[in-house]
Amino acid sequence: MLRRHSLLSSTPKQVSLFFVSHFHSTLFTPSPKQVFQTHHRWWGYPKSFKPSFNSSSPFCRHKASTLHSGSSVEQIEDVEVADVWMKMKDEARFDVTVEPILSGYYNTSILSHKSLETALANHLAVKLSNASLPCSTLSDLFVTVLETDEAIMAAVKSDLIAVKERDPACLNLVHCFLNFKGFLACQAHRVAHKLWLQRRKVLAVMIQNRVSEVFAVDIHPGAKIGSGILLDHATGIVVGETAVIGNNVSILHSVTLGGTGKISGDRHPKIGDGVLIGAGTCILGNIKVGEGAKIGAGSVVIKDVPPRTTVVGNPAKLVGGKNNPVKLDKIPSLTMDHTSHISDFYDYCV
Repeated sequence: MLRRHSLLSSTPKQVSLFFVSHFHSTLFTPSPKQVFQTHHRWWGYPKSFKPSFNSSSPFCRHKASTLHSGSSVEQIEDVEVADVWMKMKDEARFDVTVEPILSGYYNTSILSHKSLETALANHLAVKLSNASLPCSTLSDLFVTVLETDEAIMAAVKSDLIAVKERDPACLNLVHCFLNFKGFLACQAHRVAHKLWLQRRKVLAVMIQNRVSEVFAVDIHPGAKIGSGILLDHATGIVVGETAVIGNNVSILHSVTLGGTGKISGDRHPKIGDGVLIGAGTCILGNIKVGEGAKIGAGSVVIKDVPPRTTVVGNPAKLVGGKNNPVKLDKIPSLTMDHTSHISDFYDYCV
């Protein structure tokens, strides 16, 4: 079902109310009610509004396409999160009519299942199983976690829609579900993270290892990841144990969120909401990347990045300079725009 929302400009006081959220000490992922009500409703907010980033506070759980001010009315269409499973089954039935040779695969993976939970558990198990780790064992483990944690499933649905909205290579939701290893790696991590929080660390690390071997994505089960995540291509992504990734973040391939040495404790980056991280980027140490920032491809970042700014290079430098950096007026993770303002960094363009 498609819904259309009218977005009128808001006062700073009104905007501040939009961005209130509550910390959940047991799980990083928001509740299903919060995801349904906020993640796929978009608000613009005044350019003067600068979201603060604090690693001890929750990330904003709202999706914003622009940071503009003005009185214009913005119209946005989106798929209702609650309808994701129904839409996926419709897409699967249509795909089978187009390619009958795939009917068995689609039936086993999608159409024979009663819910998204069982379908996802089965699909992950098929992908990650091997001779010594049976598919049935993994499927039972995954379905137990997914069916008992509605917050994880709400994040799964938000991730599906995020990929469909931001990746022009994604044909539909079921295409993402079946074929996009970045999406699958992220969902396997959500299960591993839940097991890690339950102190079932041996199982959590086992899942991490299989995901790394199968998908070439290595996310430590201790890392905290929000919802609306796009891991584009995903090959070579490495995320350390104490890393935190906010909501509506887009990360391309060969990105490292790592440490800087052998020190233990809180040692990995904290990525704010709406951040876009370009391919081949290394972000190292317990540093903060502010909300709505953009990291240019191939950059090496070892210092905090202010909100709504662009950094590029090795070592990374602020576009516009440290004293007067260029401020972005749109959320880069949603626009997936890798080049705006980058030319300001160079004396010439090739």
